[in-house]
Amino acid sequence: MEIEIKNHAVIKLGSIEWWITDTTISIWIIMGILIAFAVFVRIKSRSFTEVPKGFQNAIEAIVELFDNYLRDTAGSKMMFLGYWFFTVFVFILISNLSGLIPGMRPPTADYSVTVGLALITFMMIQVMGIRYRKGKYLKSFIEPMFLFLPINLIGELARPISLSFRLFGNMLAGLIMMSLVYAMVPVFIKFVVPAALHVYFDVFAGLLQTYIFCTLSMTFVSGAAALSEE
Repeated sequence: MEIEIKNHAVIKLGSIEWWITDTTISIWIIMGILIAFAVFVRIKSRSFTEVPKGFQNAIEAIVELFDNYLRDTAGSKMMFLGYWFFTVFVFILISNLSGLIPGMRPPTADYSVTVGLALITFMMIQVMGIRYRKGKYLKSFIEPMFLFLPINLIGELARPISLSFRLFGNMLAGLIMMSLVYAMVPVFIKFVVPAALHVYFDVFAGLLQTYIFCTLSMTFVSGAAALSEE
C-alpha cells in the first residue's frame, strides 16, 4: 500500500493544469459505481409494487432508515436536504471502504477531498442560518457583545477545519498503519494479520467516521437554522 499520492497524468486547459492522481482515479471509480447503482435502482423502481418484497424491500428499508436518522438529527424541517446528505453519506462510506480493494487509495485519505466536503457544509451552515434567521443569525456573531466577534468567527471557522481534519486524519492514520503492517509482516502471514486489521481500520473506522461527519454536518446546519428542536 502506498502512502504517497501518485500523479499519473497532467491535462492542460489553457494555463490550468489538471492532475490525474490516485485520488482522482478513485473518485471516478466511486462515482461510476454510484451512478450505475442509481440508474439500476431507477430502472428497477418502475416495477415496484405497493407490497414491497426482495430488492424493493431492501431499498425502502435503507431510505426509511436514513430518513429517520436525518429527522432525529436535524429535525423534520431539514428533510429537504436528505438527498444531499444521503449522497454524502454513501460517498464517504464507499470512499472509506475502498481501502479494502488492493491498489486503491481511499479518497478520504486526501485532505483536498475532506476539506472540500467540509467547506460545502460550512456554506450550507451560512445559507441556512441566513435563510431562516436572517439578521438574527448575523447578529449572533456579535453576541453577547461586539468584542466577542473575533472569538465567534474563530469558532465558526473551526467547524470546517475540525470536520475535515477528523475524517482525513483517521483515514490517513489507518492507511499508514496498514502500510507499516504490510511492510513488516512476513509474506506467509500477509493474508492473515492484515485482514483482521482491515476490519478495524477500514470497516469499523470507516463506518464510524462516516457517521460522525454526517451527524456533525446535520447538527451544525440545523443549529444554524435554529430548527433542531422543531
